[in-house]
Amino acid sequence: MRSSALVLGAAVLTVAVAPTLVCGQDLPLLPLRGTDQGVWPAFEGWYDNEDGTNVIYFGYYNRNTDQVIDIPLGANNFIEPAEFDGDQPTHFETRRHWGVFGIRVPADYGAQNRIYWNLVIDGETYRVPGHMQADYKTDALDGGASNNTPPVLTFGSAEGHGPLGVTAPETLRTAAGEPVEVRVSAMDSGPAGRGGFGGRGGGRGGGGPRVTLAWFKHQGPGDVSFTEEQGRVSSAGGEMTTMATFSEPGDYVLRVRATDSGVSGAGHAQCCWTNGFVRVTVTR
Repeated sequence: MRSSALVLGAAVLTVAVAPTLVCGQDLPLLPLRGTDQGVWPAFEGWYDNEDGTNVIYFGYYNRNTDQVIDIPLGANNFIEPAEFDGDQPTHFETRRHWGVFGIRVPADYGAQNRIYWNLVIDGETYRVPGHMQADYKTDALDGGASNNTPPVLTFGSAEGHGPLGVTAPETLRTAAGEPVEVRVSAMDSGPAGRGGFGGRGGGRGGGGPRVTLAWFKHQGPGDVSFTEEQGRVSSAGGEMTTMATFSEPGDYVLRVRATDSGVSGAGHAQCCWTNGFVRVTVTR
């Protein structure tokens, strides 16, 4: 990314994308604590889509080292303008998480326009603007000079790559407490993914470059557990299966992050990961 960054221990905070301070809340460079800290939305950058549209994408920084926070969509978790609201996470794991969702905008959206992500916690508002200014354009799809493109994720006939990623066309259905099978396929044809071996099932089937897959709860009212939270598949192509169990009924969104073998985790490289989303309806 083309903006400067401050490094504090293991956390990287991009200065240019710090949220607007609305109510005098604690600053992001204050010492971390286990609980009772805010969640800062973070604007990561934007990129061109192959179809001529653009993607503005965001992550977050939960400053708690122990406390996971849930903020349902609505008055305490919303995006402006309202036409872009609804795809942001409601579940915030601890510490820094990069590029967890993207918003598609028209090619002529304009660098002067702003998309604001607002989080309200204990009466304090954490707000960040996303935009398409030239200095914030990233190499999220083409990898820039390294040509290290992100992995491709596939759900049936739907596939995508990059932070915007792909959403499974089918909504899964299950009952609370009853596991449901979730499948995703991945491959990586970029420089870090060349030379892989074929194989299916969590990385079995030989050595070579791999795609790392990690599952998260993205939205939903209850807890979600996975039989396999992480797995690896061959960069040449493979499939991961996990069983997801939900603690209570409601509508959920699961996120799977695919990271290529060129980096140890999705993040500040701004080149090497893809999001996939799965909707699940859970009954009693």
